Amino acid sequence: MMTLDQLHKGDTATILQIDADKALKSRLNAFGMVKGASISVGAFSLAKSTMEVVINHSKIALRTSEAGKIQVSQ
Repeated sequence: MMTLDQLHKGDTATILQIDADKALKSRLNAFGMVKGASISVGAFSLAKSTMEVVINHSKIALRTSEAGKIQVSQ
């Protein structure tokens, strides 16, 4: 199984599951990050500590540690 932080710039995937605590899961759900949603990787920070993802025409910055909790399929 692949996680969001393993994708490369320009890749698109579908969210399968979010393995996070209640607070983080609630925050991600508010952005539209739910099971079955399509998500794409826009960019990475220089240190690769954060990544920009695009979901529902919105750009969202995520820590790579948070992205590692989101299971996806390409």
